[in-house]
Amino acid sequence: MSVQTFLPAALWSGKQFVGQWRDGRILHEVREPATGRALGQVAMASPEQIAESAARAAHVQRAWADAGHEVRARVLRRAAVLAETHSGEIVDWLVREGGSTRLKAGSELKVVVRVLHEATALPSRAVGEVLPSQPGRLSLARRRPLGVVGVISPFNFPLYLALRAVAPALALGNAVVLKPDPRTAVCGGLVIARLFELAGLPEGVLHVLPGDGAAGAALTRDPHVRMIQFTGSTAAGRKVGETAGQHLKKVSLELGGKNTLIILDDADIDLAVANTAWGAYLHQGQICMATGRVLVQRGLYAAFVEKLVARAKQLKVGDPAQEDVALGPLINAQQRDHAIGIVNAARAAGATLAAGGTFHDLFFAPTVLANVGRDNPAFGEEIFGPVAVVVPFDSDDEAVELANDTPYGLSMGVITANVGRALKLGERLHAGLLHINDQTVNDEVLNPFGGMGISGNGTSIGGPANLDEFTQWQWLTIKADAPAYPL
Repeated sequence: MSVQTFLPAALWSGKQFVGQWRDGRILHEVREPATGRALGQVAMASPEQIAESAARAAHVQRAWADAGHEVRARVLRRAAVLAETHSGEIVDWLVREGGSTRLKAGSELKVVVRVLHEATALPSRAVGEVLPSQPGRLSLARRRPLGVVGVISPFNFPLYLALRAVAPALALGNAVVLKPDPRTAVCGGLVIARLFELAGLPEGVLHVLPGDGAAGAALTRDPHVRMIQFTGSTAAGRKVGETAGQHLKKVSLELGGKNTLIILDDADIDLAVANTAWGAYLHQGQICMATGRVLVQRGLYAAFVEKLVARAKQLKVGDPAQEDVALGPLINAQQRDHAIGIVNAARAAGATLAAGGTFHDLFFAPTVLANVGRDNPAFGEEIFGPVAVVVPFDSDDEAVELANDTPYGLSMGVITANVGRALKLGERLHAGLLHINDQTVNDEVLNPFGGMGISGNGTSIGGPANLDEFTQWQWLTIKADAPAYPL
């Protein structure tokens, strides 16, 4: 990995021991989850540094917005070219720091390039309307940048889930303060800083500050930050939403999910198994859209479980930096222990462990839990690990009832030979994303992305939603002369 060609060591590493202060910063060790090896160190931001960056971003934001649409589009185009130019090194970081397989990392980078390309069109979009008004007065509604946007991004798709907010926010004239998850501070933060630095983004418009929860709280409270875009767990999202509400900030919350894939009795069983394996095991199940439970109609149930178990046992688990594998490591021991805890609780509550349920270090075997009832912990809890939870059902009405039996509402899918049947069923499903004849993990950049219930706060990000999310309306009226009011 040729670090010096793209990410200079001075940008992210330090010479002091982890936990000691250097130039007012505490250093955090970047580790490879597959091996535990240290890859380097990043400086962690304090709440005071968050405040300094937010103030600086607010100071330069107006000039960036006034730079003109072509200037902003040019920076984003250059960033896209740079991402492709340095794709090999960026993919290496996603694999080594994030535990991604090569397939997943390469796919993430392709989506990131598309995000940047799509964002280049935003600066030249029409941003207003002429409204009806009284004679002699011009009445306009125009969209204006919010100012400073705070982005708090997660570890699982670190580059994409940060850039899907950073790129459109910058394109529309905002400044951005990004706080990536410290577990993926390089591929989810410093890579982005370097891309925009080389692309010619003016200094101070983007600040990348890895940090812990205290840094995130400081960003959410800061008076210079007008909006928070948060992607992460529902528990953390509740705290962000509460603080943002107290400070009257706009907030976009993209949170967790317990996503359901429904397999109807007319489905091709092999296609159903392939969709389930992809949705449940991709990136070790560490995806908010992961297929968290699979509802299979009774007539297919036994054969489906048998085929899924065979598929799970064939999937290779290992270090994605060293070999071609289907699953890499979980991000850390805490996530592994959470997953195995739910598996063990599910077995104690009567579920059948049909495959997997074992781990070595951070490598977790693809797991199948069968005969899971509604009162089983695995039925309702988000696992965020490679665990397929398989539940039988009899009728379409029961499938809808089981699928909607969750406070989450992010993504659902239906596999069937009868699209009309699926559409009727889909009208009754509570989800922000619905896929007929596909599994639950889908995002094409052009689509609005958002969940219902505790999967989000009703906002969407992506595609047509970006213009709404990262700007606000201003009403502007113009008269030739000021009126002589009678009072």
